[in-house]
Amino acid sequence: MIKTACPLDCWDACAITCDPARPDKLVATPGHPLYNGALCSLLNKQMHETPRIETPRVEGREVSMEEALAATAEALKVASPLLWRGSGNLGVMQEVTNLLMEKVGGTLTHGSLCDGPGQAGIREGRGVNRLLPPEQIAKADVVVVWGRNLPVTNAHLMPFIEGKTLVVIDPVRTTLAQKADLHIQLKPRSDLYLALLLARFITMENTQNDAWLEEWGPEFDEFYDFTRSFRIKALLEYMGLSLDDMGDLLLQLQRERVVFLVGGGVQKYAIGHYALWAIDSLAATLGLFGREGCGVSFLGESRQGFRNPFAVDAPTVPVVTTPFERFETVLVQGGNPAASMPGSAVVIEKLQKVKNLIYFGLYENETSELARIVLPAKNFLEKEDLRLSYGHQYVTPMHRAVESGIGISEYDFTAEMFRRLGLEGLRSEAEYLREWKAQCREEEGRLLLPDYEELPYAEGFGPEGGEEFLFMDDFDDDFEDTRRFRKARKLKDREETISEYWLLTPKQNKSLNTQFSRPERIHLPPETGFEEGEKVRVSSEYGAISLTAHIDNRLRRDCVLIPAGTKGVNFLTPPILSEEGEGACYQEVKVRLTRNE
Repeated sequence: MIKTACPLDCWDACAITCDPARPDKLVATPGHPLYNGALCSLLNKQMHETPRIETPRVEGREVSMEEALAATAEALKVASPLLWRGSGNLGVMQEVTNLLMEKVGGTLTHGSLCDGPGQAGIREGRGVNRLLPPEQIAKADVVVVWGRNLPVTNAHLMPFIEGKTLVVIDPVRTTLAQKADLHIQLKPRSDLYLALLLARFITMENTQNDAWLEEWGPEFDEFYDFTRSFRIKALLEYMGLSLDDMGDLLLQLQRERVVFLVGGGVQKYAIGHYALWAIDSLAATLGLFGREGCGVSFLGESRQGFRNPFAVDAPTVPVVTTPFERFETVLVQGGNPAASMPGSAVVIEKLQKVKNLIYFGLYENETSELARIVLPAKNFLEKEDLRLSYGHQYVTPMHRAVESGIGISEYDFTAEMFRRLGLEGLRSEAEYLREWKAQCREEEGRLLLPDYEELPYAEGFGPEGGEEFLFMDDFDDDFEDTRRFRKARKLKDREETISEYWLLTPKQNKSLNTQFSRPERIHLPPETGFEEGEKVRVSSEYGAISLTAHIDNRLRRDCVLIPAGTKGVNFLTPPILSEEGEGACYQEVKVRLTRNE
């Protein structure tokens, strides 16, 4: 039996045991702190049922790996090739290709399609984003799940919230929301305002944590003055909430131990960093940092505290608005920019202008169809690696469990390019893995992230601790609805006729990003007037697609939902950068619905 870890882009980063004779029947490693006896269907069903790329291609013709690697090496001889890496595999060895790009004078990307705005907002207040251990979540009295659908994206955390008072803040009445003690069905893009208003009411009721604030939040009075600059009635109208809703929330937040579990949905906007900063500022008002059973959990920065041997000094371009057309050669590794980047129409047009588009991955997708060279990759069971996590503190070695003649690993690909291009300086794979492991902490036979703290921020904020929390004190927002709100125009949701709908793009349980079983339908509230199974034309200022209607009474009447990874969804989304964090703004858009003629 071989022990390894799931490589998929997920909070859980499950520890796995594999019988080499039955790699299609993986099991969770018994005894692991996050073990609950089950693995998700993505890992034990979708991964095995999705056909892999088995044979390399050049110019649409199947060739040997030797011929494909020779063509790739020739393509990399151009001036400044580009490497665009996705999140198909989160093992640390995926970044070894950075060393190749540095040697050939290549360009990398910066920013994030996932969590960039939220990370930026956390750094504003805390200085550094320290991971909240699941063991602290288990000690909470109240768990507030804010824009995060645990059963889909973080299923192994569910046992840690059993028996807690559960509050869900989400525009969708998810399965988790239906089980919650309180569900606040918040208007999209208004999380920032809810956090600010809650902080104001807490202070008005004099239930803020004065002792904590005196030590770690001396700028609190200025923050409170900032929250008072908004009119309460106008804020409530904009969010679609009532004073009773606020009272119900405040009652739960004033318990002794409160944890916020915040998901990516709250920050998929131009002002996404402000949303996380505001939620953190609310948590600081309550003194939730550095106390047992308290805190704010977002995506942790898993490489924080490591000396990354694959960090290089190379030019970069934004991953969200990558100018592919500027490059003669583009290597796409473990990703699908043609479908996963916002503004698909523009992205595809740019990719079509690339002379040497190289796709290096496991599965066929929109990008592989455009590529001149296609290189099949090894899957995670066929190579050595190390798995960090952005959801917990445990580091898991990934051992080779299966021998296969299909594909090539990222390290072996890099070594081949070094050899064929006459480059020097690449160390052995084993040396790199030893360097990563040597930096980990070890407790009770388990590897932990090097900067792991059992009780984050107990000694203050900033990279070295000892610093104060910096409260949010201003923001700028030019989005249309907010301008209307600032003019205090009353928006009566129950009366107004809706012609445009907020677009929600959460993850769903049968696909991950653009991998596996991808849906082709749109979830609509009953008030839209469409019928189940009807074809719907969905359009925005960026593009249009046709999808099948699914009537979903879990939605607010001003929202539609198209799961991330749905074919064509990013023809609707805006190719813009967030104000901070250089992240994607997938939900900074409204869409129109018409019947297909």
